[in-house]
Amino acid sequence: MSPKDLEGSQRLLRIYIGEKDQFKHQSLYREILERARKNELAGCTVFRALSGYGASSVVHTAHVFSSDRPIVIELIESQEKIEEFLQEIKPLLGGALVTEHQVHVHHYMAGT
Repeated sequence: MSPKDLEGSQRLLRIYIGEKDQFKHQSLYREILERARKNELAGCTVFRALSGYGASSVVHTAHVFSSDRPIVIELIESQEKIEEFLQEIKPLLGGALVTEHQVHVHHYMAGT
């Protein structure tokens, strides 16, 4: 993947799912991360939250014998590529919450 110009006005796609959410026996967050990389999106980060709840009002947190913490996935890219990617992954999302935000990128460069 080659570096790209990503400065200025871009879009942030934020996806809220559960740690136990899966797609074809693989973690859903991992599937989304891999698809983002294959589609050459500028960046994707997966965060594990301590606790949270969504539309079902069920609190998700880590327990002694299992973990179903909330997962937040953030992707930054152009409006066009975010829209294309969202159409690709929508069938996988089930009970997810998805938000999109305007952001201003000040610096984007591969590390050394």
